[in-house]
Amino acid sequence: MHCPFCAAEDTKVIDSRLVAEGDQVRRRRECLSCAERYTTYEIAELVMPRVIKQNGNREPFNEDKLRAGLLRALEKRPVSVEDIEAEIMHIKHALRATGEREVQSLVVGELVMTTLKKLDQVAYVRFASVYRSFQDIAEFRSEIERLEADTADD
Repeated sequence: MHCPFCAAEDTKVIDSRLVAEGDQVRRRRECLSCAERYTTYEIAELVMPRVIKQNGNREPFNEDKLRAGLLRALEKRPVSVEDIEAEIMHIKHALRATGEREVQSLVVGELVMTTLKKLDQVAYVRFASVYRSFQDIAEFRSEIERLEADTADD
């Protein structure tokens, strides 16, 4: 780390502490040349995989798009914003945990389906109807029956 005062390369860490709920490290540093002290913050740079769309296009993961889809499905449903944000973090963690540079959009869609099934069954059916392009009431019925069967197994 270069000293911001004299640009010397040699600095030493005097103190390190976790901040921001453990997501950052705050370090007090001292320049070995000019003896000035300063603070730096470190955060892990976690790269999200790119998403391969069904048409073959590749695009960066878009958290806003994920949030908008969840909020649309959960519109007027009794689910807290905190629960939604926690699930978004869970989905992002699951995508990073794959270790892949690129993931199919189907993987993201299935993670969203699993999340919605856990959060709110009505929102799950809403999302499934669009995601799986339901054509008629029979497809809704079969999805609801499958959901009921899954709930009975739990």
